Amino acid sequence: MPTFSDAEKAAMQERAREQREFKKLSGEEQVSRKISEMNPQEKKLAQGIHDLVLAIEPKLKPQTWYGMPAYYLDGKVVCFFQAGSKFESRYSTFGFQEAAQLDDGHMFATSFAVLEFTPAVAEQISKLVRKAVGQ
Repeated sequence: MPTFSDAEKAAMQERAREQREFKKLSGEEQVSRKISEMNPQEKKLAQGIHDLVLAIEPKLKPQTWYGMPAYYLDGKVVCFFQAGSKFESRYSTFGFQEAAQLDDGHMFATSFAVLEFTPAVAEQISKLVRKAVGQ
């Protein structure tokens, strides 16, 4: 039987809370609330990514997923932002789920460490999100 870390257990509890309490909020309100709870550095990263993702593909719908800002297409998570503090990691990440069309051979990245939201980072995320949604 798998043993979950305290952080993983907290994420599962957060997901259950989202299902109960966040149902009443729009997806945009859910994500805005989560971003507002982040520390200043993570908030800057999350807000930059949030604004960028929504500008790239208006069909992506924001909603939280295990306590993280995530972006859904046709009811499936395509991409998400995970604050480093979420699991006591040294960096935040921008990642993709199975609905993302990133397949590239036998091995490809699905998660990227993000240390700062720069124009170069924004361009790289733009390319990945466009590919993920089939643009």
